[in-house]
Amino acid sequence: MTETALFNATDFPRSTAQAVYREGDILLFNTQTDHCLPSEYTGRYHVHILCHTGKAQFSMMGKTYVIEAGDWVIWQIGSEIYDALYSSDFDADFLLVERNFLLENNPETVWATKGYVFIKENPVFRLNEKGKGLLQADFDLMRQRLSESNIFRREILGRTMQIFLFDLWNVYEDAINRQEDLSNVSAGLFHRFMDLVRQYSTSEREVAFYADKLCVSPKYLSEIVKKGSGRPASYWINGYATQEIIMLLKKPDIALAEISERLGFYNPAHFSRFVKKMLGMSPSEYRMNLEKKWRDNENKSDFLRCGWNTNQFQDT
Repeated sequence: MTETALFNATDFPRSTAQAVYREGDILLFNTQTDHCLPSEYTGRYHVHILCHTGKAQFSMMGKTYVIEAGDWVIWQIGSEIYDALYSSDFDADFLLVERNFLLENNPETVWATKGYVFIKENPVFRLNEKGKGLLQADFDLMRQRLSESNIFRREILGRTMQIFLFDLWNVYEDAINRQEDLSNVSAGLFHRFMDLVRQYSTSEREVAFYADKLCVSPKYLSEIVKKGSGRPASYWINGYATQEIIMLLKKPDIALAEISERLGFYNPAHFSRFVKKMLGMSPSEYRMNLEKKWRDNENKSDFLRCGWNTNQFQDT
């Protein structure tokens, strides 16, 4: 992406006016019109991005992804999104949905589970014209409903969300169908496993711990997780733990020994082996790479590091 100047989220000024469409559980913005960016909301909402023009990139789980026109992107709550950069002409609509509201309005368990797993592995999805039109129509409908006053506002928004989810799974259908179907019972177990992983993975990395919580054998749990996601249970446990490690390694004021202790590793050597296995380098090497990257970015004219810029939508 060297041909396009990219800027981080802090180099774009926030709009001084409130965006037109706001709801406590749902927000719908446009990057150009509302002068805000999706990475400002990670960790608080599920983020759904429909890119129209321009480019962006972000990192997740040690991998860098590129967003271009026609791409559909979902950042799930719990995913550590970092190093988000945007071209000045990045034009995208993005829908933010609060976790409990999404759960309350989930219309179908099996496809929700399959979709969750697929999105975790494929946060960026290339849309065909039919899929792009379908999701754009859903965004337009959501925007219309958000602008209306109605005594059944929450219920209407909930039904609109359900339509959106059905359409989304339809868009993903061909790709998701490559995964093996789950029964409702298996899907429920998988959902509970993933909830436990999000809650405990920073300190508990043994499959037996989760199996005990779910009152099943480790072997049975592993079979269900592998059937539903194509990945072993340890993949999801270690993946969430790695996200937390990356977040902590980005804070140079926290010593490596403290991170090791905080995350329940036996000793710093055990912590170092785990990080090297997951990230391909030791914790100290990872931090040195981060420091080098920060220094390099400060020396590039393509990146602005001087706070808000009134000419933020002009290429450098």
